[in-house]
Amino acid sequence: MTLFPDIFHSYMNESIMKKAVDKNLIEINIYNIRDFSNNKHKKVDDYPFGGGAGMVMTPQPIYDTYKYIIEKNNIKDPRVIYLTPKGKVYNQYIATSFSKTDDIILLCGHYEGIDQRIIDLIVTDEISIGDFVLTGGELPSLILIDSISRLIPGVLNQSASFEEESFKDNLLEYPHYTRPREFMNIKVPDVLLSGNHKNIESWRREESLKITKERRPDLYKKACK
Repeated sequence: MTLFPDIFHSYMNESIMKKAVDKNLIEINIYNIRDFSNNKHKKVDDYPFGGGAGMVMTPQPIYDTYKYIIEKNNIKDPRVIYLTPKGKVYNQYIATSFSKTDDIILLCGHYEGIDQRIIDLIVTDEISIGDFVLTGGELPSLILIDSISRLIPGVLNQSASFEEESFKDNLLEYPHYTRPREFMNIKVPDVLLSGNHKNIESWRREESLKITKERRPDLYKKACK
């Protein structure tokens, strides 16, 4: 649910997302909230009660968009995610949880946010992508779409592509190398050329621990529990 559907179209028609849609592994439908406004000028915002700067998205267009979605698609009990700086900070564990959900509705706010009654009536999750403010929920929604979709079986060519990525077991990912073996006088670590999978696995874990300790000590503490 968005006021700016064109933001999504270009991304959905590229790369892995497009292939996943073409293979019917995921289905993405984009709904313009403005289309459901009862206002003759298709107005979707108004001044906040109690005063203050900015405008607030009114409840009627959002609620009617939601009702249309669930009725048209015969959806019962969908996960309705509102993207907001006030939400729980998003991470890989939440992405994995969402990837096991059949129906997800993403609600993109704008202006100063949405009427609280919409949150009370239909929102099941409030999600933030970090401690900063954007002009709308479209970019965070794209991040959720990408991070959730790639966890769906078949979307990526190899399941190991995401099983060994950053944040698995609270660790950041180890370094990667490819051809050539030497570039700008920097050589690929010998262990990766050894063919000894046990040693390679051990090296990768040690590197993951080292990088996590340096860059994310908060995660390192969890990993060492």
